[in-house]
Amino acid sequence: MPVTDSPERRRLAGLVADLVLENGLLDHSLSGIARQIGSNNRMLLYYFGSKAKLLEAAADVATERFPHLAAVFDRLAADDLPLEDRLLRAWSDIGAAENRPYLVMFFHQFGVAISAPDEWADYLAELGTGWVTLVRQVLEAEGYTGTASERAATRIVADWRGLQFALLCGLPAEDLAEAYRTGIRELLTGMAADRSPSRTG
Repeated sequence: MPVTDSPERRRLAGLVADLVLENGLLDHSLSGIARQIGSNNRMLLYYFGSKAKLLEAAADVATERFPHLAAVFDRLAADDLPLEDRLLRAWSDIGAAENRPYLVMFFHQFGVAISAPDEWADYLAELGTGWVTLVRQVLEAEGYTGTASERAATRIVADWRGLQFALLCGLPAEDLAEAYRTGIRELLTGMAADRSPSRTG
């Protein structure tokens, strides 16, 4: 069984995060990663169990280095602003210019994962449902029905992923933000009938 948490495990994950954020996943092999961070296969397998789990841990560490990303769901769930404003703020947090290195890393990792879906099954499952679940919980807390919340959350997260991709392709951030703003307003207007009357006032 790999070690689930220790200072050394975190140190190694941090080194891999540094490597990937700076260079991308130029060498996808475990031995290549080990060589570049001054470690070896045996050590990485002891602490992580597989290359997939190593890169997942590195991504978790990397997220903490980008405050907008690390806090996005806490800020979305906060009750400090109306829901529409919090959803708009969420994209502002995700799409912040300083997050670009993380976005590059994310899509590198996704490319590796879809080329070996069996090895990355847990990662892909979490990627497909993790953010959706968090957004759905926010919508349900706002009084929307379960079915409507699930569908809306799926659409919102799909929009975020597409917008992330568009940012990396060089589309103007202002245009993307305006397109997202329009979509969110249309979505919430269309969901009005699916909201509990106690939360509509």
